[in-house]
Amino acid sequence: MKAKTKIANLTFAEASSIIIGHGVGSGILAVPYLASRNSLRDLLVVIVLAYTINLLLHLMIADLSLNNHGAQFVKCFENELFTGKLKKVATWAAFGLLGISVLVNVAGFIAGGAAVFESWFGLPSRIGMILYYLLASGVVLYGLKIVGIFETYAVVMMVAVMAVLGFAVVSGTTYPLPTTFVSLTNVLALYSMISFSLSAVMSVPQVVKGLDGDPVKIRWSIAAGTGVNAALILLVTFITLFGAGRDITGSGALVDLSAKLGGWVGSVGYLFSLLALSTSFWANTLNLRDIMNEQTGWSESVSFGAGSLPCLLLALLGLNSFVGFTRLAGVIQVMTGIGVILAFHKSRKRTGQAAVSGKFGVVLFEAVVILSSLVATIGSVLPVK
Repeated sequence: MKAKTKIANLTFAEASSIIIGHGVGSGILAVPYLASRNSLRDLLVVIVLAYTINLLLHLMIADLSLNNHGAQFVKCFENELFTGKLKKVATWAAFGLLGISVLVNVAGFIAGGAAVFESWFGLPSRIGMILYYLLASGVVLYGLKIVGIFETYAVVMMVAVMAVLGFAVVSGTTYPLPTTFVSLTNVLALYSMISFSLSAVMSVPQVVKGLDGDPVKIRWSIAAGTGVNAALILLVTFITLFGAGRDITGSGALVDLSAKLGGWVGSVGYLFSLLALSTSFWANTLNLRDIMNEQTGWSESVSFGAGSLPCLLLALLGLNSFVGFTRLAGVIQVMTGIGVILAFHKSRKRTGQAAVSGKFGVVLFEAVVILSSLVATIGSVLPVK
């Protein structure tokens, strides 16, 4: 049975692209750095495991939102988890925690965009941050449908860019893929970053609303979007490792690869970085806008400004590096995933429905997802050798 939702104007491709766009961002550009500190076998095992568990998580989140008429996380927590005299306090605490998660995410995208502008155009970092914020914000101000359209075209462009970049890499000097196991801490750090890179949890309610609560379309759009993300992670990682070897820094993989190859190939790499960062910026700030709107009742434009301007301020303050931003965001976002599963459990018991996750929306798989979240959280704070 479909839940009544407020918005029903996304195509299947647009909904899938929102999932893709949310994941393809700072995380995917940081994966090659960690992959270069692990073996190829470790990388392949980790990505299969992370994809499977993240898919389960996203399907459960879709059911949670569906059972709450397309609501974002905070409203779902308010409806499912919080009761009694402290309900309002707990709701605002969840609002603050989730807000911080998205804020740190977006600050990372702005920092990454500025790093590209600095390498490409020689712009000072802070000017690059302000310019990137203004350009990327213009899309979100027009709402969900426009974001879905831009995400779709951006995904197509990213695939085309990777094809060109891959051809350029294999036509020049290539480096061997890493084959040596380094340490368990490196594997856990890689698992954490890939889990974060596959995460589009905050955009799942947008898909639920945009597809009018249709369980079949929601399920397959999430599976397709997450699958494309996993494929892009492997593609970006292999191309970067082949083209740059271990000469990968914390500035983001394709920035390093572009600096290594130079010329027109460098410009193509910078274009991918901007597309990847922008798709995630659009998805995350759209989510932040809706969370602010649900909790405060402010207009969408005011909610967008109130949510996104602090992200720009955090980036301008320069409190962390590009990869540092993404790892910190991973800690917060993965931990909030545990609360999401608890809310899903109560929602399923209350409604008797798990229309999207089906037979996988049971206690055993809930426990697997929670355990994965704890492992990924540990990996987020471990040092990389």
